[in-house]
Amino acid sequence: MTEASFHRGSVQVYLGNKSGKYPDGNQVVVTGADQQVAFDTPLVARSLNGVLEGVDMVILGHVHEDHLAGLGQCPHVPVWVHEGDAEAARSWEGMTRHFGYSPDVLQDWHGRMVRDFFYQPRPDALSYTDGHVWDLGGGVKVRAHHTPGHTSGHCVLLVEPESVAFIGDIDLTGFGPYYGDATSNLAQFRHTLNAVRDIDAQVWVTSHHRAVITDRDAFLTALQAFTDKLDQRADKLLGMLHHEPQSLEALVAQRLVYPLGYEAAFVNDVERRMIEQHLRELVDAGQVRCVDASRGLFARA
Repeated sequence: MTEASFHRGSVQVYLGNKSGKYPDGNQVVVTGADQQVAFDTPLVARSLNGVLEGVDMVILGHVHEDHLAGLGQCPHVPVWVHEGDAEAARSWEGMTRHFGYSPDVLQDWHGRMVRDFFYQPRPDALSYTDGHVWDLGGGVKVRAHHTPGHTSGHCVLLVEPESVAFIGDIDLTGFGPYYGDATSNLAQFRHTLNAVRDIDAQVWVTSHHRAVITDRDAFLTALQAFTDKLDQRADKLLGMLHHEPQSLEALVAQRLVYPLGYEAAFVNDVERRMIEQHLRELVDAGQVRCVDASRGLFARA
């Protein structure tokens, strides 16, 4: 049996490569008197000898390729996913709507998901809603807190009474929040980042990068830096519009989120989606205006 990197009461955390740096992730397993549950199944789950053999169910905090990679380790157990992401877990067609990428990008992405993340849809996936509680026995419970923005169904999974919050892809990385898919939402993410502060936790576990934080001040500092990325991107976009009006495609080519030179099939689609949301927010705030709707040109107000 593989030894956990972090243990608190019923909760065990197994770190992925480089503290779960994407494409890997961190595996959480919670054991009650009656049931054992895994939160997500990242790539590391495939190398955790014996760890998932006794799992009675899997709860997905949200649906993305890197959180499904180890489902093949426990193919016959129930899989729960928030209703906002349920169709993405159940079929490739649902996943395509979830991502919202262009057809050629989706074709490339499907190949990568199968090859690198061992993707298989789960048409039997069960759905849950905000506030759902799983009673694992012996006083151990898991409570879902709906925290949309990264995806429409992203949730924080809080283990009680240990007060351990699996905050998933509120991952506190230097990259910052990701909201580049069809079901992502910048406004919801802003609300989520404010609300997650109030979840009654003493330990915070991320899917990637930070892994385990046991000090509230350290968590709040990291969360603020993560949140600040949103306004930094907005300021960068305003700078891109400083000298002359720009079209959306011109802004995409300049890159708001990913560095110039970073090449992946999905990058332009993601940049477009994230820039569109910032433009909408800045227009509503009166900081940007559309100067030529027929050409899709935007300028600073």
